[in-house]
Amino acid sequence: MPLDQIMSAVNSVQGYVVSRLARIGRTCDVDDLMQDIRVAVWDGVTKGRYRELPGIPFEAWVQGVCNKICAAHVRRELSHRTLPLLMDFTTAEPSPEVLAVVSAGLGWDSTEKYVDHAWAQAMLGLVQRNVREDIWQLAVSSLVGPRHYGPPSPRDRRRWHAVTVVRQTAMTINAALNCHPEPGVSMEGLCRCAADCLPTAVLRRVAETIVRPGLRGLPRSVQMAALATELGVTERYVAVNIGFARQLYRTAWRVLQHEANRQTA
Repeated sequence: MPLDQIMSAVNSVQGYVVSRLARIGRTCDVDDLMQDIRVAVWDGVTKGRYRELPGIPFEAWVQGVCNKICAAHVRRELSHRTLPLLMDFTTAEPSPEVLAVVSAGLGWDSTEKYVDHAWAQAMLGLVQRNVREDIWQLAVSSLVGPRHYGPPSPRDRRRWHAVTVVRQTAMTINAALNCHPEPGVSMEGLCRCAADCLPTAVLRRVAETIVRPGLRGLPRSVQMAALATELGVTERYVAVNIGFARQLYRTAWRVLQHEANRQTA
């Protein structure tokens, strides 16, 4: 199937995505959702999940993919289930740096069932040390403050970008802590594990093929073009993810190296 037909079909659902997100005041997420749809459609076509049926246009299948991704995103937003990275159970009030709220309907007493205090403290410290201070403060203020629904402002975009950075850093650290490298693992093996800890397919592939080998100049440009074709995204999208992939890769590597050294000791 021609690439331009695939991209045209995906782009045609953007208006629908905007309308779905507008209902919950989250139109600022449209770019992220469209990228998820592009990757899902590309995977479906290249990996044989799409089967052409008589009388059913390709665009209808794309719309079905779009519906599923939008519905999942809306459910996540409405439930607002996120990981409480710091809860102070020794006081009656939560810490001012709680990094998330528990889903609606859960009481304060039930929160203790979902997190271990010592683990949460350690995780919080690791995440904070691995993100910029301005990003950290924006994410905290966004997650502990009241939710505002309506057209997004430039500040809203910056705040939700900060939340994404903090969450994906936490996911990377958690994956690295659960990796458990074997004692005496080689540096090459540790680097491969670090790349595998990144939270999305795009970030993992960027880390594996560009960040880890340290590509620069023409080799990097060639690899960016190859990745864009492989993942069904634009070269610009690959380019803007290189810096973040490098940051997360280094974070995972530090955690894995610490764990490997601890096991050796």
